[in-house]
Amino acid sequence: METTKETLDLLNDLVLINNDRIEGFERAIKELKESGEGLNLEPVFLRFIDDSRRYKMEIGTEIQALGKDIEQGTSTGGKLHRAWIAVKETFTGHDLHSLLEECERGEDAIKEAYEDALTGDALPAYVIDLLDAQLQGILEAHDEIKAMRDSVPH
Repeated sequence: METTKETLDLLNDLVLINNDRIEGFERAIKELKESGEGLNLEPVFLRFIDDSRRYKMEIGTEIQALGKDIEQGTSTGGKLHRAWIAVKETFTGHDLHSLLEECERGEDAIKEAYEDALTGDALPAYVIDLLDAQLQGILEAHDEIKAMRDSVPH
């Protein structure tokens, strides 16, 4: 059964995990710069940050259409998996392979959050279409990070 509150909760959770993803990739870029490793990854991570910003804006449009404001900040607990939080906390001192492993774990978390949202029955069809399109981009990013991780010796 579709309810506005359930829809808003799901959409705001996805906004928060996208905020986590943005912050996680920003932290990864900072770590790469400090370590001097993998600087060629910065454009890739910036692309993923831009994707999440776009996803947030698209979701935010739907939230506003329902008469509410978009969530700000990052997630702190609750329904969503906290892998991007762990990623943000564990970068320092890791080699490039480990950093990419942590990024992949974060991508696993956002992928799972989207899949969970899409399996419920709280979302109208047009929102499902929007989130499914976003999920496809997340899956591509996940596969790209995994391929980069697999190409780096550890």
